[in-house]
Amino acid sequence: MSHYLPFLSHGMVGRRPVLQPVQRCNPTGAQARGFFRQQSASGVLLHAYTHKKSGDAAPSMEASSFQPSVWGDFFINYEPKQLQRSKEWMMNKADKLKQAVRTLFRTCNDMVDKMHLVDAVQRLGIDHLFQEEISSTLSDINGSQFASNSLHEVALRFRLLRENGFWVSPDVFKIFKGEDGRFTDAISNEPRGLLSLYNGAHLLVHDETELVEAISFARDHLQSICDSSELKPPLADQVKRALDLPLPRAYKRMEALHYMFEYGQEEGHIVVLLDLAKLEFNLLQHVHLKELKSFSQWWKDLYGNMGLSYIRDRAVESYVWSNMVFYEEDLAVTRMVFAKLFVLAVIMDDTYDCHANIEECRKLHEAIQRWDESAISFLPDYMKTLYNEIMNNFKEFEDQVGVKGRYRVAQTKKEFQKLSTYYLQESEWSHQNHKPNFKEQMELSTMTAGGPLLCVCTTVGRDDTLTKEAFEWAASDTGAIRAYAKILRFMNDVAAFKV
Repeated sequence: MSHYLPFLSHGMVGRRPVLQPVQRCNPTGAQARGFFRQQSASGVLLHAYTHKKSGDAAPSMEASSFQPSVWGDFFINYEPKQLQRSKEWMMNKADKLKQAVRTLFRTCNDMVDKMHLVDAVQRLGIDHLFQEEISSTLSDINGSQFASNSLHEVALRFRLLRENGFWVSPDVFKIFKGEDGRFTDAISNEPRGLLSLYNGAHLLVHDETELVEAISFARDHLQSICDSSELKPPLADQVKRALDLPLPRAYKRMEALHYMFEYGQEEGHIVVLLDLAKLEFNLLQHVHLKELKSFSQWWKDLYGNMGLSYIRDRAVESYVWSNMVFYEEDLAVTRMVFAKLFVLAVIMDDTYDCHANIEECRKLHEAIQRWDESAISFLPDYMKTLYNEIMNNFKEFEDQVGVKGRYRVAQTKKEFQKLSTYYLQESEWSHQNHKPNFKEQMELSTMTAGGPLLCVCTTVGRDDTLTKEAFEWAASDTGAIRAYAKILRFMNDVAAFKV
């Protein structure tokens, strides 16, 4: 199934953009790995790739077995169409619309209207422009008494508050249940309410069985309504999209693009919100396309300098991954560092997995742990440029963030070194034909997913907006980060090995 990058296309919002196809991007950026895995008798996924033994001849520069990039030099040669108006005019217009939206926040007194205002601003992708207003409004919503018999309103309040760090008990849904504790049939034909319940319930935490039941109930009835073709756009489109990917798990930039075309069809929509969303989307899209052009050229130069034909070309996918996490204009440094680090990790992964024999893996690991130019001397020729490029890019990261932010780059380097250790351990297992038990496999493969590295990397370039305490948390070995790493690994393996 082909996926698309409409948020990077050259079409301006206001009409459907021309879509460019791209293969589904796994969390590691690969469609397949250099080794394959097979089921052992115990059901554990194991490496089946065998590294060359010590003393074997150095591997040749064979062509990559990975699927080639579908993009080639597309974004290097691509010139975005001119904006419909000058950038200065669009920014001045956006500033006026922002003031109008701030007035809406100040003058909105009805609790339900406040919820719909926050929801629309967030789903249209302009919430980063109104963080203070949203925070204040949500505090008001959380601190106010609220009573409603509308499933949509109760579920919308539940989702908005939980999404933004406020605790709401799932008991709020008891009014829609019968004496047996099950949801009543009375709400089974309320598609809008069911959709809100379905999206909100996906913000569940451990042991909230009532929300698991809510997801099942809402999904079954929404699917039945969809199958009967009773729904009309835009609600029909929103339901189908949520059944594929619930709103709390959706990519915000893509959701914004969809919702901009749907919001204008909703009764009572606010015109200034839609106008601002379109302007902001087009301005940001222009920024992202310029970045992707620069990033694609960086990759082409890097690939050419290294001359390693066995590595994956997943530059565009890496940028998109970064863009999914950070799309705001003021996070350009963080976005680019994240994308480049992602590429460097993929190159290191491919070298350990697909190409180097075990002795070369050990030498590369030793050099990365030493992190010194003198280590180049004992590396194989084809690894020397690779190692040099890794060090040069980290130096550039330090230059970009300045003196105040270098301690975060230093921590990112430490996590990169740890990732190298995890990759080497996989190589050692493969070389020794070691068959790990499930616990061993999970502990190591969770770390090779790169979760801790990516968490620390998200702090680089954000000195003024991220506290020291937040950085220390991101750099620590917390349960939340390990859980994130496990999810990353499971999602990667499900996508990579699904038949």
